[in-house]
Amino acid sequence: MSETVLDNVSTHGVNLTDVAAAKVRALLEQEGRTDLRLRIAVQPGGCSGLIYQLYFDERVLEGDAIRDFDGVEVIVDRMSVPYLDGSTIDFEDTIQKQGFSIDNPNAQGSCACGDSFS
Repeated sequence: MSETVLDNVSTHGVNLTDVAAAKVRALLEQEGRTDLRLRIAVQPGGCSGLIYQLYFDERVLEGDAIRDFDGVEVIVDRMSVPYLDGSTIDFEDTIQKQGFSIDNPNAQGSCACGDSFS
């Protein structure tokens, strides 16, 4: 579902909720960094075969797909795009859980911790 935009940079089908975007903005302001983007990637590992990597990155690499959410850029590398298409990144802050969560419709199964999928 990727589409090409200007300068041969493609976009991706990962969504960032307003709550998650606000949390990313707050974290970046707290660090005093305006040059960072949120990168999500899929790598081999975990008990179900694949794990999510979610971190701040100042780099944009060749083949990266970028999507802007009201000033928060989310980057996905070319190999991870098909695994993450249609996924939603959210942020939860409840008594039971605090942190980012990923709802991935492409995951056929996941482990109990939720950090790994197949």
